[in-house]
Amino acid sequence: MSDADLLDQVSHFAFGKNWLNYAETIDEARIAQAVTNLKRLAGSERLDGLSFLDVGCGSGLHALAALRLGATRVVGVDIDSDSVEASRRTLTRFAPGADARLQTCSVFAVPPDRFGDFDIVYSWGVLHHTGDMDRAIASAAALVAPGGAFLVALYRKTPFCGVWRRIKRWYSRATPAGQARARKVYIALQQLAAMLRRRDFDAYVRDYSKARGMNFYNDVHDWLGGYPYESISPQHCHQLLAALGFSLEREFVSPPKFPYGLGGSGCDEYAFRRQRLR
Repeated sequence: MSDADLLDQVSHFAFGKNWLNYAETIDEARIAQAVTNLKRLAGSERLDGLSFLDVGCGSGLHALAALRLGATRVVGVDIDSDSVEASRRTLTRFAPGADARLQTCSVFAVPPDRFGDFDIVYSWGVLHHTGDMDRAIASAAALVAPGGAFLVALYRKTPFCGVWRRIKRWYSRATPAGQARARKVYIALQQLAAMLRRRDFDAYVRDYSKARGMNFYNDVHDWLGGYPYESISPQHCHQLLAALGFSLEREFVSPPKFPYGLGGSGCDEYAFRRQRLR
């Protein structure tokens, strides 16, 4: 992608429309799950007095979780204006009057002179959709204050990632009717896989929100349409962040549910700490 394409939402899948739909389903149970997941990745029960930047704020659920944990300056940015609107609606409903700012902009164009740096920079499942993942990781990491934390989730690299990249490219350009048919096929394959494994697919869908407070059907649309698409191995991620002056504090990594990534790739989660200036 050219630099102009990297900054242009039109060249990216329209996640925001999905987030607007999902934001209407957010309730206290989903907020509680998001809070639990943030505490797990941050390795802390509270974020009192800390500043928090959510890169790719989506529905605003994770910015809200940071506020619930005591963060006192929360900023959310997203290249998609519909995502920013979804976040605004979420924070208006559940955290009116909170010290939170939302802005439509790419991770490649976050204005440091206006936002400064942050105690925590958080980006869950976003930077691999920017069109230049390594550069996006570096851009987000540059916004972490010395001694601060970089919390990031990225798609695990699998042998099937190249095929998924082509599927996602097609889906992101398909008509709504074509996308609907593709979702039906994907869900049918998920049902078949569950049957072969003797697992209850309906129970899986019902319990899906327990994973990240998400909705299964919103996530299917996000997965199939998530283009641009890149992925990364834990080793590459470690090396990249080490070169940027970060040390790994914790990680939650696991192989994909299906062999070779045939059914897709999940996100590995990482918590890095930036070295303090001497």
